[in-house]
Amino acid sequence: MKAVLAFDQGTTSSRAIAFGRDGRILASAQQEFRQIFPRPGWVEHDADEIWRTQRDVAAQALAQSGLAAPEVAAIGITNQRETTVLWDRTSGRPVANAIVWQDRRTASRCDALRQAGHEPLFAARTGLLLDAYFSGTKLAWLLDNIPGARERARRGELAFGTVDSWLTWQLTGGEHVTDVSNASRTLLFDIHRLEWDDELLAILDIPRAVLPRVVDSSATIAPTACEGLPRGIAIAGIAGDQQAALFGQACHRPGMAKNTYGTGCFLLMHTGSAPAASRNRLLSTVAWRRGGRTAYALEGSVFIAGAAIQWLRDGLGLIARASDIDALAASVPDAGGTYFVPALSGLGAPYWDPHARGTIVGITRGTTRAHLARATLEAIAFQSAELIEAMAQDSGLALTELRVDGGATASNLLMQMQADLLGVPVVRPRVTETTALGAAYLAGLAVGFWRDEQEIAALWARDRAFDPMVGRDEARSRLAGWKRAVGRSRGWAEA
Repeated sequence: MKAVLAFDQGTTSSRAIAFGRDGRILASAQQEFRQIFPRPGWVEHDADEIWRTQRDVAAQALAQSGLAAPEVAAIGITNQRETTVLWDRTSGRPVANAIVWQDRRTASRCDALRQAGHEPLFAARTGLLLDAYFSGTKLAWLLDNIPGARERARRGELAFGTVDSWLTWQLTGGEHVTDVSNASRTLLFDIHRLEWDDELLAILDIPRAVLPRVVDSSATIAPTACEGLPRGIAIAGIAGDQQAALFGQACHRPGMAKNTYGTGCFLLMHTGSAPAASRNRLLSTVAWRRGGRTAYALEGSVFIAGAAIQWLRDGLGLIARASDIDALAASVPDAGGTYFVPALSGLGAPYWDPHARGTIVGITRGTTRAHLARATLEAIAFQSAELIEAMAQDSGLALTELRVDGGATASNLLMQMQADLLGVPVVRPRVTETTALGAAYLAGLAVGFWRDEQEIAALWARDRAFDPMVGRDEARSRLAGWKRAVGRSRGWAEA
């Protein structure tokens, strides 16, 4: 056995990466797929296209690496988490487009559930808040709006899953599972008992027959049995993308934290073997379950981070390539008093305001596209700083460093901004594809490719540390200006 193959199915692209025993990348392939926007606030994907692109990049990565099937120890899957797929068990075809985690169509349903007094129950059982972000109300919407879907679901004819379930079904020819980390993001799963919750299912009128079987994050599930890929490779690891990144960053002990800078920003702190309750509207979530032991995390979710840079490129045409933003932003010493609140899909933690909308304040005649570019990078750092602030209050643990990963960590300017706001070093690892790496580690541990977490932790290595370069008073002043700008964005769509 020479490698583990990771499937990294993200919001805008599907990737496959082969990792060697030393945790280094042997081969990788990536393919983007369509983003579908039927109405303002709605975001969909074609689930068949997700499967095709993921299968194809896996085949490309294997071909590029020169690995034969017997040399691949296992496959690990990591995925965009709350995106919701509903499919026919007989044909294996989706009955509608997948509803993406960014989609806000069920915000009014969440408002109604909250007004009916249900949020304390959902929070106590699931560790989550009532928000359109999560899968439960998305699934309920599909059952409500596809003719005959709820009756078919009750008869066991339909299958629900997040993207990990959809990929596993296709890979194995019909294995219907999800892992505990993805289940914990549905609003339907009791994170204390680690079971689907009948009372929550009844509130949303979701038949239990539509749900997948819940498995450990690191465990042999089934072999591949599909066209287009070698047969017989064990699927042995599944984790939601942010939990996988926490594992891939070797944050195996309570108090360790990572932030992933991708389409959104997702900050997770390992909190130990029991869920930690949040007083600051953060989420308690299952990090992973392995060898009969469950680890939990606190999480703060920023909906729009790298997606704001994409918007500058595709929506406004201010840059030709996403990588151009650094040079443009660095051409001015500051944002000139401009703040950009990228609430393009509402605001996540700690506000949870689905009615907030993107807002740019502080514009003068002297404002240029360079100032807007810098304000966009600052917005990513500001949002993450607010999460760190809330997490420190909830956990009682002082952050000593922040491990970072994701595509936007290639921006040295952004990483420096983040360190300046936090007042602690921001550490970028040598291997920044930690989401895929975490999935590979979980799968490899299940089949004995790696021995234990200590061996994995020894493989982690830093690329660069960014130390704070501004005083704490200046950092607090910058954050106060940001919070004023956020206040301008809130509740806009509601009005």
